[in-house]
Amino acid sequence: MMRLRLLVALTAFSGLVSPALAQPQPAPLPLPPAVPDPQDKPFPGALTVSVDATDTAHHIMSIHETVPVPQEAMQKGEMILLYPMWIPGDHSPTGVIEQFASLKVQSGGKTVSWKRDNVNVAAFHIPVSATTPTLDLHFQLLSPVTPDQGRVVMTPSIVNVQWDQVSLYPAGYFTRDITVKPSVLVPHGWQIGSALRAAAYGDETHFNATTYNTLVDSPIYAGRYFRKIDLTGPDHVPVALNVVADDPDSLNATPAQIEAHRNLVRQATTLFGSHHYDHYDFLLALTEELGMIGLEHHQSSENAAAPGYFTEWDKTFPERDLLAHEYTHSWNGKYRRPADMWAPNFNVPQRGSLLWVYEGQTQYWGNVLAARSGLVTKDQGFEALAYMAATYDNQSGRLWRPLEDTTNDPVIAQRAPLSWRDWQRSEDYYVEGQLIWLDADTLIRKLSNGQKSLDDFAKAFFGTNNGSFIVSPYQFDEVVATLNSVQPYDWAKFLHDRLDTIQPHAPLDGLKNGGYKLVYTDKPTSFIKAMEGMRHGLDLTFSLGMSVTKSGKTARVHWMSPAFKAGLTSGETILAVNDMDYTSDRLRHAITDAQKDPKQTIRLVVKSGEHINTVSIPYHEGLRYPHLERVDGTTDYLSAIYTPR
Repeated sequence: MMRLRLLVALTAFSGLVSPALAQPQPAPLPLPPAVPDPQDKPFPGALTVSVDATDTAHHIMSIHETVPVPQEAMQKGEMILLYPMWIPGDHSPTGVIEQFASLKVQSGGKTVSWKRDNVNVAAFHIPVSATTPTLDLHFQLLSPVTPDQGRVVMTPSIVNVQWDQVSLYPAGYFTRDITVKPSVLVPHGWQIGSALRAAAYGDETHFNATTYNTLVDSPIYAGRYFRKIDLTGPDHVPVALNVVADDPDSLNATPAQIEAHRNLVRQATTLFGSHHYDHYDFLLALTEELGMIGLEHHQSSENAAAPGYFTEWDKTFPERDLLAHEYTHSWNGKYRRPADMWAPNFNVPQRGSLLWVYEGQTQYWGNVLAARSGLVTKDQGFEALAYMAATYDNQSGRLWRPLEDTTNDPVIAQRAPLSWRDWQRSEDYYVEGQLIWLDADTLIRKLSNGQKSLDDFAKAFFGTNNGSFIVSPYQFDEVVATLNSVQPYDWAKFLHDRLDTIQPHAPLDGLKNGGYKLVYTDKPTSFIKAMEGMRHGLDLTFSLGMSVTKSGKTARVHWMSPAFKAGLTSGETILAVNDMDYTSDRLRHAITDAQKDPKQTIRLVVKSGEHINTVSIPYHEGLRYPHLERVDGTTDYLSAIYTPR
């Protein structure tokens, strides 16, 4: 009977639901036609791009661009223009299309309609015909006014023109096949630094025609306060340091400081045994107003540092590997480039599987060349290395995420703030990549009894085709083969072990093979003191597991550190330490007092939003700062690496 009732009930219910089951399910609408793939064919005619960068008060650049309409587009009745999104060196789609505004298209004085692609929002569809041989474009770059809106590129004293932000280009072509004639207008009396060349320079400068590839790769620094310093090396290939600043005093470099920068050029060309530019322009902004940057280009680099870069030389050395890093990229990244990172235009995605070479080895040579050139002393270089080794040895995220996976982070996070940076991991292929290459260098030296080194790899891998501008792509197997040509070893396993597997500790064999070990003491190094001064805060990374600003704000709290376990997070404000108003010294003293008395905890009054809490940290190990300590009876390969050539 029960079974019969159930059958009747199900039959009745099926009568209720059958109309719904008969209703058709939704199906996706087809996507619009894709933007044409780039083809390796010459674009007929030349673009012109004219940028008015004089409105520094409103941070607005006004652009007039002309684009010839190819016969092929006339026949199709449509031309597609692209806004660059995948900017080389950013390793992710960072194009600032949200700042692109006020687009007006005309041809022959008549307005032409345009429509944005609703799938590829960086593509603009423009109807054309035989009566529209040229498109006149007018638009604006509404650049950030404040840092919370993005990187500031216009200030009362400095303008940074990045051509990818102020131009459109035709779809369907390799960008190396598109010719462009650029010009820029800057405030009266300002001077310009750029890898672009012109017959004459002034308030309005018309640069020589170039390819769109080279244009995007050749940004401009223009400044009210400007100094050009010749750094040309013994090979007589012109190299210049173009410095702009918030104020004229920041430009006061001493002869010794200039000589250190000249030494950088000498040491780099000695290392690589080649160059891949016919001139090179360092662009350096000394500023508190322009957005910070370190971005590589083939014949130049964009760099920004604190105003005291020259005038407070002893206090700013932690950032003086920047120019060495970006200069190294002319060889590693711009000339030799991972095959999956080369793209035919600026809207085809790049893949970063070899960023541990592109950025990791550049990070390595940047630090080494800074020491070899005298931009930093050997001891300062060692202190920086100790700090980086300790930081990544204490990186908790390495317990779940292999280093190779962090090469995806430029796309995943795009350098957005992370709540738990050391647990999530970020672009760790930079510094941990550096440690891997130190490991490789010292191992080569050890296996060859000091006869070979990573210098030999650099010359063999990056020093080919002296003078060539043509990108030379590479893949993993070539890296391994070149290492084996320098010193036979199972380099594939060496790299896979460090890249693809979970490792509880950072690769510190480079220190061991180099004749040193990582130790901790209660005395901060000059590197840490300088970093604290530049950041206006307190670095307790290796004790409480946090860093704190001068005002008491927790800038970073490390995963599972004593501060973390006590309930602290980043973005909170420490109001009091052991019942006294917060100061950096009081927090330091509280840590040392707790070390002396195991019954004493570190008591903090913390404000989080509208809430005020008291937390106790049961920590008794005292202040801890990383140092390198020489191991007796071993060969000092590390000093040999940092010694000038």
